[in-house]
Amino acid sequence: MSNTPSTTEIEVPRGLKGVVVTETELSDVRGLEGFYHYRQYSAIDLAERRTLEDVWHLMLLGELPDPARRAAFLARTAPLRRLPDALRPLLPALAASTAHGGPLTALGAALSIAAADRGIRPLYDTAPDQRVEDALFATALVPTVLTALHRLQNAQQPIEPREDLGYAANYLYMLTGDEPEPAKARAIEQYLISTVDHGFNASTFTARVIASTGADLVACLVGGLGALSGPLHGGAPSRALDTLDAIGTPERIDGWIRERVLAGDRIMGFGHAVYRTEDPRSRMLRGVAQSFGGELVDLAVQVEAQVEAILAELKPGRELHTNVEFYAGVVMHLCGLPREMFTPTFAAGRAIGWSANILEQAADSKIIRPSARYTGPAAPAPLPTA
Repeated sequence: MSNTPSTTEIEVPRGLKGVVVTETELSDVRGLEGFYHYRQYSAIDLAERRTLEDVWHLMLLGELPDPARRAAFLARTAPLRRLPDALRPLLPALAASTAHGGPLTALGAALSIAAADRGIRPLYDTAPDQRVEDALFATALVPTVLTALHRLQNAQQPIEPREDLGYAANYLYMLTGDEPEPAKARAIEQYLISTVDHGFNASTFTARVIASTGADLVACLVGGLGALSGPLHGGAPSRALDTLDAIGTPERIDGWIRERVLAGDRIMGFGHAVYRTEDPRSRMLRGVAQSFGGELVDLAVQVEAQVEAILAELKPGRELHTNVEFYAGVVMHLCGLPREMFTPTFAAGRAIGWSANILEQAADSKIIRPSARYTGPAAPAPLPTA
């Protein structure tokens, strides 16, 4: 038998849909059931009954903490929220230079500076315990950097983090300067928990590909941010809210939606690459939104019902329901977040899931290196005379 490695190419669906590329102990999405979990625990149960710090502990350290471990984890991570001294004086110029590039561009640049200042080394050259420390540092810092950059871009001074507030409450406090109402802090916390991780989505896969090269942890996070900035991934919450604005009133729903469906336009906030049932995150966030009430929530519920009915009529046989972005935009708006901070807020929670995936990938030394089918002109071609 030949010892020559096989180079046989395997045909797979476009976009790798449904292709299993590795094994993971972190999370799973069961699209036909409308269920997903983090390390065996229902993500929705976690969002409804636990804190973000508990889920952060679960994802990076592997277990749900008891009260003593939770207190120790808070004491360990709260000081990491502070801006590094080397980064602080650079933020005004960074905020100004990236004002037109979007918050995620500025966040990536700031994290890279902070990583260089901390001396974060490639995963390939770093022991597992140090990788965890680097992950805690980066994920604790993300909300502080995001809010500082946002305030600087709006001619306001950054606000120092408070160690006595939870992750979500501190995020809202640093963004607005006011300690948030408990109900609003809890609503944002539930949103963040529900979006910490979600299988091998585009940004998570990107972060893991970079991790497979042995690059440093923050380089992997910055790659995830780049993928998340795409409108078809993390950029949808604000666009879903734009849809509600464009419709305006209940009597306009039918005509507005029919026109776009018949034109073949995408209805932001509807449909998902994995779920063939109602997105469980959307169902939970609908309940969160309804706990606040108001005209916007009433309109969103009516739009959801009529869009699903119209899609069932015009596209029979296809299961199209609201995804997480539809009610996420409503909830964030109700909690006072400006639209330009919707996707960055998503990133603040998803950075935890990326970090867990990066740590898991770092334990596997196999580089991710798929193939592509060449479809250009036949080769070799004669080289033209210069």
